[in-house]
Amino acid sequence: MLTKQAAPVLEVKELGESGSIVGYASTFGGEPDSYGDIIQAGAYAESLATHAAKGSMPKLFWQHDSHEPIGRWTSAKEDDHGLLVEGRLNMDVQRGREAHALLKAGDIDGLSIGYRIVEYTHNREDETWLLTKLDLIEVSVVSVPANVNATVGAVKAARRAEEITEKLKAGDRLTEREFEALLKGTLGLSNSEAERAARIHLKGQGEPAEPAEPRALEFLRAMTAA
Repeated sequence: MLTKQAAPVLEVKELGESGSIVGYASTFGGEPDSYGDIIQAGAYAESLATHAAKGSMPKLFWQHDSHEPIGRWTSAKEDDHGLLVEGRLNMDVQRGREAHALLKAGDIDGLSIGYRIVEYTHNREDETWLLTKLDLIEVSVVSVPANVNATVGAVKAARRAEEITEKLKAGDRLTEREFEALLKGTLGLSNSEAERAARIHLKGQGEPAEPAEPRALEFLRAMTAA
């Protein structure tokens, strides 16, 4: 399962002087977010039921930092629009007071979820991801990331690597493009280095093309040993 953070949803609806906070941590359907994700209504149902059975709630963090809890969520539920959360910032904690002040001034107004992807479908034509089942871990007060494109690239690379890994585990053959992606994502090779390595190790130099899967595994084992 992939673990990630979602793009911020700028929908803090209420903020009380005592630290009470209400807002949408996630919205359903519509256009893909900046990560290419579309969350399906009902995606949180099983996770919320599990929390209810355990008497737990998703954590309330500052900027997805588990070392900086800033309060607690008291309610999380799905409605027609998305995931509606209610909670209270801890005004006895410095970061909680700072978050309250920033939210009140309008300097930040985002909520973002941290979750594990349990079930999804990937549309390779437009590179969108329909998330159908999520394990909700935490909901953070956040500002918009300074470099969204870098974050998007990292998330997409991680997802692609997982798909390729599962394909190898199943004994399926990799295409040359998939092997290039694996080399870039796992070993950090540049585009040209990965393309050259894929040509050499998947087809050989001047030799007929061979199945990608055995050669890919052989090459990766050799690299790991080295």
